[in-house]
Amino acid sequence: MKFLHLCMLGLIAAAISGCDKSVDSPQGFSLPDGNTAKGKQVFLKYQCLSCHQLEGLEQPEVIEHSILSIPLGGESNKVKTYASLVTGIINPSHTFIEGYPKSAVQVDGRSKMVSFNSVMTVDELVNLVVFLQPYYTLAPYTRTQYSPYRYDRQ
Repeated sequence: MKFLHLCMLGLIAAAISGCDKSVDSPQGFSLPDGNTAKGKQVFLKYQCLSCHQLEGLEQPEVIEHSILSIPLGGESNKVKTYASLVTGIINPSHTFIEGYPKSAVQVDGRSKMVSFNSVMTVDELVNLVVFLQPYYTLAPYTRTQYSPYRYDRQ
């Protein structure tokens, strides 16, 4: 029995030590710190409000595409991590949240968001992410109320 436990422990240790050692591992990846004020400038520079809504922010000279008016920020049932926001900007088709308007999705299922990867600098990207992150809040967990268990003997 001890031998079986030791073998299992060895297999688990080998599996864990093998994690994140591939060339695709995000281990060690880090972007520089961003600046919120500069992030707002980036948001306005790329006219993000033409396709997005952000509470408390307006840009009158922007032509709004009402069919693509995608809200940013607000309550979310998942934490909007730095990494998820970076991914949402550089690869908007990576994940769509449920309820995404059909007007924002192409026929092939990809996002209609224009790619800024060729024009936006890394500095602009990190500033934009730092600017957007505080607009998201984590929705409180709603606990399911169950009735007390009763065992009736008959």
